[in-house]
Amino acid sequence: MGQKINPLGFRLGTTQGHHSLWFAQPKKYSEGLQEDQKIRNCIKNYVQKNMRIPSGVEGIARIEIQKRIDLIQVIIFMGFPKLLIESRPRGIEELQTNLQKELNCVNINRKLNIAITRIAKPYGNPNILAEFIAGQLKNRVSFRKAMKKAIELTEQADTKGIQVQIAGRIDGKEIARVEWIREGRVPLQTIRAQIDYCSYTVQTIYGVLGIKIWIFIDEE
Repeated sequence: MGQKINPLGFRLGTTQGHHSLWFAQPKKYSEGLQEDQKIRNCIKNYVQKNMRIPSGVEGIARIEIQKRIDLIQVIIFMGFPKLLIESRPRGIEELQTNLQKELNCVNINRKLNIAITRIAKPYGNPNILAEFIAGQLKNRVSFRKAMKKAIELTEQADTKGIQVQIAGRIDGKEIARVEWIREGRVPLQTIRAQIDYCSYTVQTIYGVLGIKIWIFIDEE
């Protein structure tokens, strides 16, 4: 039953950390959660509009949010930050202004600070890889071809193992099914194993496909 649990939640406090760091009164907790979601959605929408990559990959690995009484610190981990900065030289300032407008209704007294951090090996991240596969499937590339290409890209990123799963009406077939492929080791039961995971949905002309990716990075 190892595959049934979310690998990130299972390893919190050992190999995984929280993507949001803040404290709140129980009554205000839902507001903080909503605020986080607004920030993440606003950043993703902005990057989608202003970044032009042929494969359709946004390149956002994760967005970390740290909150203090007077400051909201947002760190965007990206695979290809150069493309965003080149296409919009004043992009970060523009994004900061957009976010400030979005959050003004919640709290006016807090400053907002945005930082972009580059990931050394973008295709070693499941979110970026899932976006790549989604782009291939939208362009009607065969799912097996897309999976194999994704595995080739992760091998270049020096990972120890990968598992890719695609579910839904694959290649437009009438009956939905699940297809998966594994390369190397993916020890889901080992808590000290550093496993990165992503669940992603993609809208195709035949319906929605679900993509799941497990990447075994290293063992502590």
